[in-house]
Amino acid sequence: MKRITLLGVSIALACGAHAGGILTNTNLHVDFLRMVARGASHDIDAVYSNPAGTAFMPQGWALSLNIQSAYQTRNIESTFALFPEGTRKYTGKASAPAIPSLMASYNKGRWGVSGMLGVVGGGGKCSFDNGLPAFDSQVMAGLYAMSKGTLTPAAYDINTALQGSQLIYGGQIGGFYRFMPSLSGYAGVRVNYFFGNYSGFVTAKMKKMDKTLLDLRLDCDQKGWGVTPILGVNYQYKNLTLAAKYEFKANLNIENKTRENSDPNGALAAFKDGVNTPSDIPAMLSVAAGYAITPRLRATLEYHFFDDKHAGMAGHKEKALKHGTRELLAGVEYDINKTFTVSAGTQRTNYGLADDFQQNTAFSCDSWSVGLGAAVHFNKKVTVNVGYFFSMYDDYTKSVEAGKPGYNGTTMPGKDVYSRTNKVFGMGIDYKF
Repeated sequence: MKRITLLGVSIALACGAHAGGILTNTNLHVDFLRMVARGASHDIDAVYSNPAGTAFMPQGWALSLNIQSAYQTRNIESTFALFPEGTRKYTGKASAPAIPSLMASYNKGRWGVSGMLGVVGGGGKCSFDNGLPAFDSQVMAGLYAMSKGTLTPAAYDINTALQGSQLIYGGQIGGFYRFMPSLSGYAGVRVNYFFGNYSGFVTAKMKKMDKTLLDLRLDCDQKGWGVTPILGVNYQYKNLTLAAKYEFKANLNIENKTRENSDPNGALAAFKDGVNTPSDIPAMLSVAAGYAITPRLRATLEYHFFDDKHAGMAGHKEKALKHGTRELLAGVEYDINKTFTVSAGTQRTNYGLADDFQQNTAFSCDSWSVGLGAAVHFNKKVTVNVGYFFSMYDDYTKSVEAGKPGYNGTTMPGKDVYSRTNKVFGMGIDYKF
């Protein structure tokens, strides 16, 4: 029988607990979950969100340990002519029960150092237990074409299951200097280590004769690393704080370490052992303005830009984006008394999406997000933060007309409606020496 080739399908199940760009996490501290806009912070979370702002922290050491739990679903409603029911729903579940991060800062007066360890991209496993429409539609169309229309979906069963995980671990270190009482600067570097695993199978068998028509299997690790230089500046005048941070692009080429690949020269060629794939972390600009409205009430407005369009991705699909990711964030916090602080914030994320960018295995949806939570100040040294962050996503509809290549390379028409859910819980403790 003629070989069936799955056209244009790569397993890159982007997953995990992130708020930020397509490949970037910004929720490295629970303060983000509970307030969202932290780009003008002068607390320990500034080690990531406003590194130049750590120059305005009290002298001495400060440490922070945070644990977050994240849960997502990724849903695809697929309409295709060969599906007997017309429209099928596929659900991918992603979870990351414990995502840790550690931050530290030392302030000597005019100068100091800071550093952090955390998951700066990805964050968990994503599983599609019933496969994906891209696989089902291509197998069905291939069998239909090879049999010249005599082999219909009623004659065979397709079984698929896919699982992917992506984690980008980051270790950051840098130094800050206070040039004058109101102005400070920061220079640092973050080393990023990427680890991913993709595994799954696609089989098709005749119902009556139990004859195997297709059997694809994959188990592949991917590893790589890259470096992100970081610059920051912070200006404070009375109750107003203005801050900015720029992270340069980190070039990552990730290499396959493949244990099983049933078709390395055909359908699964992208996962052949030793093959390198680009997965850059994009350049990122953050600018923020914070204002103390009263001694107890503070507000921050922030803007993020992730230059995803110029960050190399598998298949160069970044070229399809209309623009890089744009985010607008706002947050407020209020000190009820010396012990309790409450906060809330919101974030709008626009990815500049396009049909040629969206894939079954890696898709994004624009969103509104809300965060809320509280801090408990037990004394001048110890603070415990708790936060909850959830996102409300816009559905994305991708319709493909018949022709070449058609829906998933089948030459037939089809439609995918992409949707997602996301919720993150977190708790952390800050300690000042």
